[in-house]
Amino acid sequence: MPRTGGGPATYGPTVLDDWTVPARPRRLDALLNRLGLTGTVARDALLAAVVLVLTASLLVALFGFVVDEQGLTIGPVQGVLLTVAACVQALPLVLRRVRPVLCLGLVVACQVVITAVSPDDLSVGGIPQIIAGYTVGTLLPARRALAVTAAAAPVAALAAGATALVTGNDLLVPVLNHLASGLISYVVSALVGTTVATRRDYTELVRLRAAEVVRTQHATTQAAIFAERSRMARELHDVAAHHLSGLVVQAAAVERQIDTDPEAAKKGTAWIRGQGKETLDSLRLIVGVLRERPGSGGPGEDAHDAPPPGLGALDDLVRTARALGDTVDLERSGRPRPLAPIADAAFYRVAQESLSNARQHAPGAAVRTAVRFGEREVELEVVNAAAVGQGARNGARGSNGARASNGARGSVSNGGPERAGMGLIGMRERAQLVGATLTTGTTSSGGWRVLLTLPVPHDSRPHDNQQRETQGGQG
Repeated sequence: MPRTGGGPATYGPTVLDDWTVPARPRRLDALLNRLGLTGTVARDALLAAVVLVLTASLLVALFGFVVDEQGLTIGPVQGVLLTVAACVQALPLVLRRVRPVLCLGLVVACQVVITAVSPDDLSVGGIPQIIAGYTVGTLLPARRALAVTAAAAPVAALAAGATALVTGNDLLVPVLNHLASGLISYVVSALVGTTVATRRDYTELVRLRAAEVVRTQHATTQAAIFAERSRMARELHDVAAHHLSGLVVQAAAVERQIDTDPEAAKKGTAWIRGQGKETLDSLRLIVGVLRERPGSGGPGEDAHDAPPPGLGALDDLVRTARALGDTVDLERSGRPRPLAPIADAAFYRVAQESLSNARQHAPGAAVRTAVRFGEREVELEVVNAAAVGQGARNGARGSNGARASNGARGSVSNGGPERAGMGLIGMRERAQLVGATLTTGTTSSGGWRVLLTLPVPHDSRPHDNQQRETQGGQG
């Protein structure tokens, strides 16, 4: 994460909207947590204790071996002061991540005492200075870290120069020696800390970006699943509304004929059986989309991979409606042109839903279905007259009272509460999906009109004379 001036960096879990980015696992963190050291100060106190032990060990080695070999002389009082100052220098590391500048200042102060009591040819220190300089580099902005450590570097050299002046010893060598030691201990350590912090910030940014990609992919997947569920719901509704409504109508007719006309009833049951098989085939076609088998060779390998019907299947759709006793005329005008498969299927489903609604809410009313291919648009119009026996009083059964609220026939059943019909919602969704315009509403005679208009690119080729085919009364 980006560093803030003077504040410790944190690397815990990050929340992006509703997506949580897990923290990076660290073995050392897990070990310290098991030891009960969960806070920043507690962990830095452990570090200070370790540095204190190392410093004491180095002083023992210094007094036991280096001093004798180099021929240096350290008095008892001088040795005690040097040992105490070197050990105390490790204690400010407890504040290194809470107050990094204060920690560095205390370390520098202890180094001044160490420099003052050390022999001229001996330089003691290192570990607390390096840790304090490194911490300043990791926590502070780069410019401020370099400014603070650059100010701390010559302090020990100035102390060495003052001591040399008081004792009358050589001035140049101790000053240069402590100046070089200060630059390495503070400035170089700060540069290393800044580099490590920059790398750490970059790694954290990469991790957050990766998490954002995962979150976006998750949201995209959920949206795709929702869209697919909506599409499947429309398909299932269309199949159920068309086929099952026909089965109900035919079953009612068979029930009336079973005693008076057994032969007609037998034919009716045979038709119901055929329609039931067709309904199952349609449902298998829809469900088959959800069951894509691994290793499938693509469309055509299975009978259920057949594409959905389009405008070319309107004749069969009208033939089925007539078999149910509906009076349906099919008209075509203009020169047919191929449509995209999804648009072709949308036209078919809108016609199917319109005929089902007319059968359910305006039984016995004549229905006119027209397909018009123009120069710049393709239109599908389905208009039914008012229900037989009700006339213009309420148009199609179920539309009275529903027109003002949603304009969808089928939203009211036998005087029930008004609610948006799934048929009209599905038709509007299909129209929006292909860029078409859907217009629905009552006619002046009390019937119902559905108009689907799809803009198409202008065809510059000469048009044939428009022909109108009226199929009323033909099977």
